[in-house]
Amino acid sequence: MSSRRQERRLAIEILFQADVTATDGRAALDGWLESGRTVPAFARELVEGVTDHLAQLDETIGSHSEGWTVDRMASVDRTVLRVATYELAFDRGIPVGVAIDEAVRAAKDLSTDDSGRFVNGVLGKIASELDPGAETPS
Repeated sequence: MSSRRQERRLAIEILFQADVTATDGRAALDGWLESGRTVPAFARELVEGVTDHLAQLDETIGSHSEGWTVDRMASVDRTVLRVATYELAFDRGIPVGVAIDEAVRAAKDLSTDDSGRFVNGVLGKIASELDPGAETPS
């Protein structure tokens, strides 16, 4: 059985593939499933949720990232931000701190330490707007 962290990373991987190949997230997910790969329910939910709300997520991310447009962001960073923003905005069962911490960890693991700081800053702004009492992990 996989952990939520592993499922979140799998969703990031599938959505990253969709992003770099300019494919729909559901099409990328279907490709994974057709190739015989297992995609657990939580990972599917994230891929489908991000895909269904992509324009709204990108608008939110873009309006909270000073000096950066979503298109100029590194694909990995953009994908991590999309998943975390989806969790913050649409999956209120995920605690704010968990969503941000997981995104920062993913950005550091998959991109750079600077990416971790960047992701933390953008998500902190988004979280404070969605929940003014939200604390941002450091």
